[in-house]
Amino acid sequence: MKPIRNPNKLPRHVLTVTQSTKALIIQALDKSPAIKTLKRLHSRIISDPNLCSDSSLVIKLMRAYAAYKKYVNNHFYKAAILTYKSMLAAGVTPDHYTLPCVLKACLALDDLRFGLQIHCPPVKNGLDLALFTGNGLVVMYGKCGNLVEARRVLDEMPYRDIISWNSMVAGCAQNRRFDEALEVCKEMESLGVRPDPGTMASLSPGVTTTSAENIMFVKKIFLDMAKEELVAWNVMIAVYANNSMSTEAIDLYLQMEANGIEPDAITIASVLPACGDLCAISLGKQIHEYVEVKRLLLNLLIENALIDMYAKCRCLLEARKVFDEMQIKDVISWTSMMSAYGRSGKGHEAVELFSKMQCSGLVPDLIAFVSILSACSHAGLLSEGRNYYKLMTGKYKIVPRLEHFTCMVDLLGRAGRVAEAYDHIKQMPMEPNDRVWGALLNACHVYSNTDIGVIVADCLFQLAPQQSGYYVLLSNIHAKAGRWKDVTIVRSIMKGRGIKKMPGVGNVELHNHIHTFLSGDRSHPQSDKIYEELDILVGKMKEVGYVPKTGTTLHDVEEEVKENHLVVHSEKLAIVFAFINTEPRTLIRVTKNLRVCEDCHIAIKFISAITERPIIARDMNRYHHFENGIYSCGDYW
Repeated sequence: MKPIRNPNKLPRHVLTVTQSTKALIIQALDKSPAIKTLKRLHSRIISDPNLCSDSSLVIKLMRAYAAYKKYVNNHFYKAAILTYKSMLAAGVTPDHYTLPCVLKACLALDDLRFGLQIHCPPVKNGLDLALFTGNGLVVMYGKCGNLVEARRVLDEMPYRDIISWNSMVAGCAQNRRFDEALEVCKEMESLGVRPDPGTMASLSPGVTTTSAENIMFVKKIFLDMAKEELVAWNVMIAVYANNSMSTEAIDLYLQMEANGIEPDAITIASVLPACGDLCAISLGKQIHEYVEVKRLLLNLLIENALIDMYAKCRCLLEARKVFDEMQIKDVISWTSMMSAYGRSGKGHEAVELFSKMQCSGLVPDLIAFVSILSACSHAGLLSEGRNYYKLMTGKYKIVPRLEHFTCMVDLLGRAGRVAEAYDHIKQMPMEPNDRVWGALLNACHVYSNTDIGVIVADCLFQLAPQQSGYYVLLSNIHAKAGRWKDVTIVRSIMKGRGIKKMPGVGNVELHNHIHTFLSGDRSHPQSDKIYEELDILVGKMKEVGYVPKTGTTLHDVEEEVKENHLVVHSEKLAIVFAFINTEPRTLIRVTKNLRVCEDCHIAIKFISAITERPIIARDMNRYHHFENGIYSCGDYW
C-alpha cells in the first residue's frame, strides 16, 4: 500500500512520538476505524522508524486490516501481508497475536504459498504451539490438503479447544475425507469435547457415502444438538440423501419445516435429489416455489438440483424450463439435461443439446461424454454413439474411463451386438469392473445369448460375489433357454453362499408422503382394497390380450402359482395404490429399486390403456413412460 503523501496533515499531537501518541494510535486502531483513517494511521506508523519498530502497533495495524473481510476486493488483506513483511524486514519478532492475523489474510487471499512460508518463524520461536496460531495453522494446512501436517500441529498443541478440533474436521471434510472427519469427531468426543454447531458446519462440505455405523454416529450428534441449529439439520439431511436413504431425508426435511426451521440453499440442494430419487414431484414443486419466493434461483447449485429433480420425475418440460432460464450454465447443467433426455429414451434431443453445448463455448468433459453415450445407448443410436466415442478420444483427447467403456458395452449390447460388445471388453486397456460386465450380462439376457452369458457371469461372481442381481440374471438366462437344471445349480450356489435375492421395492408419493411396497406386500393399511382392485385389473387385462410372461419363474410349480407370483410385484402394487387414491386421468409416478421385469413392462402398458392413466415407472436404469397402452420408446429398453 502506498503511504499517504502528506502525513503531516494529521493532528499535531499525533506527529510527536510520545507514549500518549502511541496510546492514541492504539486506541484508534482498536475502534475499527474507517478505511480512510486506517490508511492515514498506516502511513503515520511506517513513516516513523520509532513507531514502525513497535511490534504492538504493527500487530494492531495488521489486525485492523484483516478485519476488512466485507470488502469485495482483497486490497486490505494484501496490506496486512505487506505490513507483516515490513515488520520482519524491520527485525520485529512476530508473536502469537501476529500470526493468526496474517494467516487469516493468507487464507482470505488463497495465498497458501505464503501461508506455508510463515510457518517457519513461529516454529523457531515456539509460537506454533499457541492456541490461536495453532488453530490457524491447522486451518491453513487443511485448506492446502496437507492433512498429515495439520494433524501434527494439532497433536503438538499443549491446549486444544473446540475450534482446534473443528478445524481438523473441516480439513478432512474439505478434502473429501468424510470418514476421517468423523473419526476426528469420535476422538474429540472420547476426550470430553462435545461437538457443537461448528462441528456440523465443518462436516458439511465433505458429506458423502459412509457406513451405517457412521450414519448412526452423525444422527447421535444431531439428536444431541439444539433443534434450532439449521446446520445440524442440513448435515443430517445430506447424510441421508448421500446414502440412498431418500425417505429419511424427506421425512427429516418435513420435520424441520414443522419445527419452524427455515431451509436455506444448502438444505434445498440436499433434499431435491431425494425428491427425485423417490419421484416425490409434489414436494419437489413445493420446494421450487419456495426457491422462487426466496429468490434462490440464481444459485447454480440449486438450479442444477432442480433440473436433476425434475428429470428424475420425468418432468422434462419443467426441467428444460429451468435449464433455459438459467443465466449461467456450467457443464453440470448441460449434462444433467442431456441425462434427463437420455434416460427417457429421447436420444435425438440429447444429441441436439450436446451440439448446443459445444456451440456455447463449453468444452465437454468426461461426464458430458458419459451422458451423451448413455443417451445414445437408451435410444438405440448406435452410429451416433460410436461417433461420439471417436470424438471424445480423437478431437478432445480424453482417455476413456470405465464409465465410458460401460456405456459402449451397453450401447452395443442393447443394439444386439453382443459378440461385438464382448470383443470391446477384451480390448480394454484396464481390467473391466462389475458394471462393465453387468451391462453385457443384461444384453445376454435380453438376446438370450447363453454361451457368452455364462462366461460373463463367471467373471461377475468373482468381482462381486455377494451381488444377488447377477445370479438372478444368469438364472433367468438359463430359464429362458429352458435349462432348468442350470437354474437349479445357480440357485444352489446362491443358497450355499448365503446370498438372498434383493427384494423388489416400489415407491409412490401421495400428499408428500412416500408409500413403499414390497413384492407380495400385505402390510399396507389399504392392502385388501389394493389386491381387490388388482384382481379386477388383471381380469380386464386378460380379456384384451394380456398373457403373463412366466418363462423365468420357477418351473416346478403350477402355471397359476407362477402368474400369482408375477401379479404381486412391487411396482404393480404401487400403481394400483395410486390408481385408487388419485383422481381419474391423473399421472401416476412410481419408482423401483430393481430393473422392471418383462412381465411388468407388458402389464403396465395394459394398465395404462384400461385405466386411461399415463404411468411413469422409473427403475434402476431408466424411465418407462406408458400412455394409452403405448410405451413411449417403442419397447426399446
